[in-house]
This record gives sequence, C-alpha cells and structure tokens, in this order.
Amino acid sequence: MATSIYVGNLSFSSTQAGLENLFSQYGTPLSVNLIMDRVTGRPRGFGFVEMEEGDARNAIAGLNGVEFEGRTLRVNEAEKRPAPRRW
Repeated sequence: MATSIYVGNLSFSSTQAGLENLFSQYGTPLSVNLIMDRVTGRPRGFGFVEMEEGDARNAIAGLNGVEFEGRTLRVNEAEKRPAPRRW
C-alpha cells in the first residue's frame, strides 16, 4: 500500500526532479507533487511524495532533519484531510 509523505521547508528553487532524486535513494517514488503558488508559479516550499509503505518509513526516518538545497527538511507522513461535510 502506498504512503503519502509530507516534505516541508523546501527551497523555493526546488524541483520535482530534485525531490524525486532525493527520495529515490530509499525506493522508487510513485509520485512527486511540488505545490506551486497559483499567482507567481513558484514553489510554495512544500510538497508530497508517494512511496510504498516500507520505503516511505525509511525515507521519513532518513530524511527528516536533513539539509537539502540549504534548508533543513521536515519530512513526515502526510495527514489525511477529513472528507468535506455535505449539508
């Protein structure tokens, strides 16, 4: 089963390819989503990586607190958003 990983405190010059390369040392990323600002088109400083469960646990343990592109990463399991309430 795939696990979604939150990656925070990214440099604003980070790229999806760079993030994929960083996480590939722990397994194959299934998807990489770098969140972009709608107005400026620049990265907002966080993103999500989806990996298989075992690989994700290893990536979280290995990359949380690591310096990447001059910034100390915050890496943890992404929290699920609650389903929107329907009235």
